[in-house]
Amino acid sequence: MILYHGSSTFGIETLEPRLADHERPYIYMSTLEIVAGFYMVNAVERPYYWFPYGFGSDGKVEYDELYPDALREVSEGKSGCIYVVEADEKDVLPFKNIPCARLGTVPMKVKKCIEIQNCYEWFLEQEKLGKFRVRRYEDKSEKELLWWNSRILSYIDEKEMIRTPDCSYAKFVKKKFPKVWEDYEKLCAEKAFKEEKL
Repeated sequence: MILYHGSSTFGIETLEPRLADHERPYIYMSTLEIVAGFYMVNAVERPYYWFPYGFGSDGKVEYDELYPDALREVSEGKSGCIYVVEADEKDVLPFKNIPCARLGTVPMKVKKCIEIQNCYEWFLEQEKLGKFRVRRYEDKSEKELLWWNSRILSYIDEKEMIRTPDCSYAKFVKKKFPKVWEDYEKLCAEKAFKEEKL
């Protein structure tokens, strides 16, 4: 099976499993080139990720801008590569909740490398070709934004980022979604108060 892996690192000849936010190392790949492309650019430093994409009711990939000009901000002037590998079924696992994602469990030789000099220009070109849709911030309803904010709050609460307020993801949330971080601090204070009462 042909799979794609996006990276900001040039010159990779063999993809190696790496430890991210799972218990064991994997190579993160996709059956879709455009989805792999998102992984060339990341708004937060590893081991955290910021890739707000999903799939529309028609199955088309959609990238959600959750603040003004988000896609441009994260990708303009950045370069990257999409690595192509031919993987054996026995060496990959499906990834829960993302139908096009695959987890590689062994090193894989790169068959081809697509070098992209300006990721933002490439994304705009892919959008024009109909490879994906950008759901822009200014088109979102308040209800949609509240839903996304609740997901962000849920994630930072799950990862207990009140304990790691200087990690890259917490800093990103404080900068781009200050109200979410404020709500999270209130939630943590309420939890602490309830624990004290017990």
